[in-house]
Amino acid sequence: MSAAEEFADSRARQAELYGVPLGDRVRGLLAVLGVSQARLARTLGISPAMLSQLASGRRVKIGSPAVLARLQLLDHRCAAVEGPLAPRSVELLLADVARAQLRWSPVPGPAEEAVPAPRPPVAAPRCPGTAPASAGSAADALRRLAAPARLAAAAAALGPGFPELAEVLRQAAGRPG
Repeated sequence: MSAAEEFADSRARQAELYGVPLGDRVRGLLAVLGVSQARLARTLGISPAMLSQLASGRRVKIGSPAVLARLQLLDHRCAAVEGPLAPRSVELLLADVARAQLRWSPVPGPAEEAVPAPRPPVAAPRCPGTAPASAGSAADALRRLAAPARLAAAAAALGPGFPELAEVLRQAAGRPG
């Protein structure tokens, strides 16, 4: 396979995974934010070289769910922006996204057996005349609505202000549906 064919294949695979090739997404973010690719990489939590490989198509997948969640969070927040942002707004946005941390719940094993299990969700009261909720957990319902990467991005966005909701989103993102 020629280099041009490999490049086209990588871009197509990225489009399947992420909706668009990552190079297009990165260039769009750089234009809106007015920052260097190295600054964007630091915000996402990856090296500038890794971001360069992803943007150029030399690497197809983002290996870290946390990095993917921060990229989606930043992309979502920049989607409605038309034109470059003010430098102060950019710095606040980048700092907020960089702080977004996913805390994956560990799979219980010998070392974690003493960790208390999470509390079961409290059922919301039902309005009279409405049908009962379908069987399954909130995480199961969320998995039917969105892909794990989107659930992880939502958890990262909600984590600081709504840790209970973020935990449900993380649980839904962490287990295949």
